[in-house]
Formats: sequence, structure tokens, C-alpha cells
Amino acid sequence: MDGMIWAVAAATGYLLGSIPFGLVITKLAGLGDIRAIGSGNIGATNVLRTGRKDLALATFLLDSGKAGLAALVFQLIFGQTYPDIGLFTGAMAFVGHCFPVWLNFKGGKGVATYAGLLFGAVWKVALFAAPCWLIVVFISRRSSMGALVAAAFVPIVAWGLNYSIPKVAILAVLSLILYWRHRTNIRRILDGTEPKVGSKNKTETPEEPK
Repeated sequence: MDGMIWAVAAATGYLLGSIPFGLVITKLAGLGDIRAIGSGNIGATNVLRTGRKDLALATFLLDSGKAGLAALVFQLIFGQTYPDIGLFTGAMAFVGHCFPVWLNFKGGKGVATYAGLLFGAVWKVALFAAPCWLIVVFISRRSSMGALVAAAFVPIVAWGLNYSIPKVAILAVLSLILYWRHRTNIRRILDGTEPKVGSKNKTETPEEPK
């Protein structure tokens, strides 16, 4: 029975997380395939490159909400018996967003989904990560820079706040995945070619050819 509950949590989180809201929203808005512009990514930052701030905000809220909702629901239902199941379910939503089966496992980079997961499962860590991201983005004008800095501190802050070892381990793994998904951004940051927030650059080389 225990294994079945964890399996349901994993499947639910993954399938919910794999919904490509950025791709769906831009297509419904008549903007075509978001994967054909900018970084080729389906997340809010690339949606912003279309010039539609409203669609970028909607994408961010939906991508973050799917992980936060998954974490909250499973924590409320099973949290007393399985203390880490909320974070685990949200983590699977993060994995689903980054590697969705519907898009041949070529999904987003996970920033918004990670944020939603933090608020839904470890809100004290989120209260540190959110302003950290905002400050770095404000200074650097690069969303990826803010995400990378905040993600690096997330497991450290969780450890300092005395979260359980399994929770810290899950957050550390997710931060590593986020870094892997941002590997091309890291190279561009080092080269000084990373686009700034709000850029409509449509000639940027996609992370993975579409």
C-alpha cells in the first residue's frame, strides 16, 4: 500500500508537471510555436520574448501552480503519514516540466515550477529564494542568473532551517537538474551573450534543435 501511494504521487506529479502551458498558451494566442523563437524554451522567459507580458505572466503562474498544487494536495492528504510526500510530488512535477513525455522529453528549464514547488512544500525556503531571485535579476537583468543563484542557495537554506535530510536531498537534486537545464545559459553568461529580460531576440541559438 505504501508503494502504491508513492507511485500515485509520482505519476500524478509528473503528468501534471508535463503540461506545457507556455506552448499551449502561445499557440492559442496565435503566436505559433514558442519553440521556434529565442531559446526554443517553453517557459515564461521565452514567452516574454514574444512581447506579450500577459502571456508570460500566465505561463509563469500556471507553471508554478502545477507544482505547488501537486505538493499541497498530497501533503494535505498523506502528509501526516508520509511527511515528505508533498515535496516529492512537487519534485515529480518539476521533472515532468523539464522532461515531458508529450514533447519527447524536451521541456522547460524549471524555474517557475521550482518556485511553485518551494512555496507549496517548503515555504520558509521560498521566502528566501524569491527575493534572492528578484534582487539578482534586478541587478543583472538576466532571469537565468537569478535562478542559478537562488537555486544554489536553496538546499543550503533548507539545511540551515533544519528541514529533514530527505527534503534537503530532494532540493539538492532539483537544483542540480536546474543547473543542467541551464547549461547553455551558463555558457552564454560566461561569454557575456546571455539575453536580458524582455529581449525580443529571435536569433538566439536554441538549446536543442526543434
